[in-house]
This record gives sequence, C-alpha cells and structure tokens, in this order.
Amino acid sequence: MLSGLREREAPGGLVGFVVEHGATLVPGLTTQLVEEIWRRNPSYAAGPVSREDLHASCHDNISRVLELLTVGLVGEDGESADPLYDAARATGRLRAEQRVPLDDVLRSFRLGGRLIWGELIAQAGERGALDSPGMTEVGSRLWEVVDDTSAQVAASYHLAERVRLRADEQRRGALWEDLLTGSEEGSVAAARALGLTAAGAYVVVVAADALTEGVDAFPATVAHEALARRRCASTWQHRGGTCVGVVVLPEDVSGDPARLVVDILRATTPLAAGVVPATSVAGLVEAHRLAGLALASARTEGLGAVTLDERLPEALLLRSPELVERLVSTVLGGVLARPDAERVTLLETLEAWIASAGSVTRTGELLHCHRNTVLNRLRRLRELTGRDDLREGRVPSEIDLAVRALALRD
Repeated sequence: MLSGLREREAPGGLVGFVVEHGATLVPGLTTQLVEEIWRRNPSYAAGPVSREDLHASCHDNISRVLELLTVGLVGEDGESADPLYDAARATGRLRAEQRVPLDDVLRSFRLGGRLIWGELIAQAGERGALDSPGMTEVGSRLWEVVDDTSAQVAASYHLAERVRLRADEQRRGALWEDLLTGSEEGSVAAARALGLTAAGAYVVVVAADALTEGVDAFPATVAHEALARRRCASTWQHRGGTCVGVVVLPEDVSGDPARLVVDILRATTPLAAGVVPATSVAGLVEAHRLAGLALASARTEGLGAVTLDERLPEALLLRSPELVERLVSTVLGGVLARPDAERVTLLETLEAWIASAGSVTRTGELLHCHRNTVLNRLRRLRELTGRDDLREGRVPSEIDLAVRALALRD
C-alpha cells in the first residue's frame, strides 16, 4: 500500500516524511520495541512468549500501524482499513491462548505508539521535514490508530478467551462425569486431574442450585472459602440442576466428616444439601448417588444441609418410589379421604404426636390444645387407619414411615 502511495504527489513536511519514509523505519523500531517490552513487561520475559514470537509480532504490528497511519494522512478513508487489522487480531488471539494478561498486551501497544512517535520526530527533524501542522495531524492520527488497533487486539483476545474457557469447561465437565459416573480407574484419573489427591477423608455434597426453578444459586465460592478456613479442600461443579462438591478433609480431623461439612455449610447458606462421606476416590460414585437422595429428602421439609444418616427413612423411601404411594394409600388412605378441615387437623395431630414420640401431653403442648382433645383425635385416627396401636407412648413404624412418605409424595 505504501508503494502505491508514493506514485502520487506526496504531501510535504512531517506528513510527507511519514508517507515517503515510514516503511523504512520498521526494522529499527521492531528491534527497539522488542527490547523495551522485554525490559518493562515481565509477563513476556517470564512467560510463554519467545523472543522470536515477540519480534515477529512487533514487526507485523508496527508495519500495520504505519500503513493505517499513512492511509489516514493521505485521505483514503473511503478504502476499507479492516484488512490492516489482521496483525492486531492475530496478536490478541495468540496472547489469549498463551495466557498473557490483556493489560500487558495493551501496554506493549502503547509502548509501540510512543516509540513510533519518537522515531518519526527524530528522523523527520534530522531531514528538515518537521513542521507544526504536520506534528498535530500525525500525532492525532497516530494515537487514533493505536487506539483502534488496541480495540481490535482486545476484541480478538476476549473472543479467543471465551473459546478457551468453553473448552476448559467442557473438559472439566467430562472429568466430573468420569469422577461421578465412571469406572474406578476413570474416577481415580479424574480426581487426579481435578487436584483431589489428598490422604484425608472425602465427602460429597449435592446441593440445590439456581438451575432448579425457584431456588437461589448455591454459593459455591463462599462454601469453598468457608471450608478452606477449616483446612478442607474442595472443588465444585454445577451439574444437572444441582451444585456438586467434593470435599477433602485433612488427615488429623477427628469425628464424623459429613457432620463437620454439614455444620460449615449450614453456617454458610440455608439452601438444602445432601452430604455423604466416601472412604476413597472410587467410592465417590456411590456417595454422589446417596447424597442426591439426602438432598431430595431435605428439600421435602425445607431443611438446609443434612447428612444421609439423618434422613435414612426418607432415603429408603426415595429409593423405592413405587412403595411410597402404596404405603400412603394403605396406611393413611382413610384419613386422606376425609373433608379438608378434618384431614388437615388429623394430619397435624399425627405429625406432632410422632415428633413427641407418642406423648399425648407433649403433643397437646405443640398444638396448643387440651390433652383430651389429642386423645379424641387419636381415637378418630384409629378408626380411620384401622390401627389399634395408635396409643400413648408408642409410635408404630408404619405410621411414621407413612407420614414421611406423604411428605415426600407431596
């Protein structure tokens, strides 16, 4: 493009100097800029960018900046300048792949702009081509070009970064699939890749997440930091409408590892979560499945984090969903068939009586009613359920399970 411009009548002064001699400055400017970046930008000298790579990038970008500068100075704005940003886009894409911070990349372009300006002034001054109007025009246009080029670099960098992040997320998702659903060998390999190679106890957390309608996002970052303060390492992944975490406790922690994690999570968030320990990496697959059952049972009653051991009856019912409806209809069918007011009253009484371990007095206190009222309601429940063992001091296991099953079903 520069050679084509020279065939026309070149402007005078600094503008004319740029049009006539700009391209001859590229080799010297490239050498200067490489040394300047290497000295002032540590992420290049200590990072993945080689001197050869940097030299090629500086050469191409300086050439393009001078071409864009010249195009603007001779009034060829009607010609598309888009192809001249190819070097900037290539640099942005490559530096993103090399994980060079964007601020450092853009700083290098600003360094290049200052070097170009200084060299133009020095060379034009030596040749008597320095004039005030030209300085204003060239300076204004040069920094416009540097700004436009930097914007192209940033856009290309962000695009490449999004592509890389998607690839990283896909790889991480694949590792989690191997960790939680794969073979023992696959789980061990995935755990190693995810950094889960510690000697302490493992705990799996399956928490309610924003992907489930009406539920806030599980604060995985906050949970991770809270666990870290107790020397527990953790990694988290949003997966299938839940947030799954694998926690590794230090070797010297005593007591129930699941209980420790539950206590930390309850202090962090009110969202429901199921927590199950695993004896090894290979046991994470089964622990994940059981933690999902614990979560499902906790959500039926609006609970926060729970261990599986706290919710074993509900977990058993959830593992056999076909039995839930049969248990409810067989044991509580008569109660559920009553009109709304009576049904609600009898079920509330039954729940309070179970929570009171069969104590009529305590049930009355919970319901704020007289002891005789509770006895009358129990008599009515015996009639509707056909169970004569609904008496003070003893809660039949079938009744307890049926009430739990009703909560799960509803």
